[in-house]
Amino acid sequence: MKIRTGLLGLCLSALTAFAAPAWAEGWKPDGPLTIQIGFGAGGSTDTMGRVLAKVMEENTGWDIVVENKPGGGGVAMFTSISQRPPRGDIIGMGVSIPVLVQLVKRGDQLPFTVESFDYLGTVAKAELALVASKDAPFDDLEGLIAYAKEQGNLPVATMAPPQVLIMNQTMSATGAKFNLVTADGGAEVMKLILGGQVLAGFGSGEQYPYLESGDMKVIAGANQSRLSYAPDVKTFIESGVNAYVDPVFFLAMTGGTDPEAVKAIAAAMDEATKAPEFAEIVRNAVKGDPVNMGVDGTRKMMVDGLANAKILFSE
Repeated sequence: MKIRTGLLGLCLSALTAFAAPAWAEGWKPDGPLTIQIGFGAGGSTDTMGRVLAKVMEENTGWDIVVENKPGGGGVAMFTSISQRPPRGDIIGMGVSIPVLVQLVKRGDQLPFTVESFDYLGTVAKAELALVASKDAPFDDLEGLIAYAKEQGNLPVATMAPPQVLIMNQTMSATGAKFNLVTADGGAEVMKLILGGQVLAGFGSGEQYPYLESGDMKVIAGANQSRLSYAPDVKTFIESGVNAYVDPVFFLAMTGGTDPEAVKAIAAAMDEATKAPEFAEIVRNAVKGDPVNMGVDGTRKMMVDGLANAKILFSE
């Protein structure tokens, strides 16, 4: 019996060691690990990033700091990260579409490409909606377009370049005129709508409380398929505008980082996405479950997404 017990203990120890995440196998940051978020405070990216950092810190014991680095839909943040030495101490959290569109539009002016980073994984895929206040004199995109043609140059809030592009295509396709107002994240878009400074604006989750309270309504879905939470609302494509966006929240760091660091951080991130606390935040933010495509899957998503963005958003 003693021999069997000893063997069982050895087997369990071996299995435990074999199943241990990469971050538990020795590598750890040499000082604080910073997660930079490419958008302002209060939006869905910021909320998910902060909870992800909290869970990662609790799981690993690492010191993790969160910073907001808004600008260009994450392009300013990733520009900075691409030019940093690959020390393994700075992670960027952004959204795929804004970065890909900027690479299509002005890739020759940016200091990075999709190959400039070591990708760590994804956390969610967002559903993007065009929303308006409950009192807006229209209920769908066709109504908004007709109202814009009647009134002229109506204000619509955007928080990233892809939303500007889809509205530009709307103007091109329909002849309606909109004054596009740039907001620092989804939370500011909601404030502008509720305050009456804009007629409508885009939300990637920030609008949910206002939809539930009845203070806002969905005008159109900006994804390729209809919104899961508003299946009766037509997409831009169905409304005659040949454009859509499918934003994916992803994390990356400077290319050329120590592979052991990439492996450990990616494993810690993946473990954090499985936590109930994080899953709840993601469901609140994007009305869906966490989605982690992994290191290779995230790189493929960006490479394939660039090819798609050239087709969808090039003029």
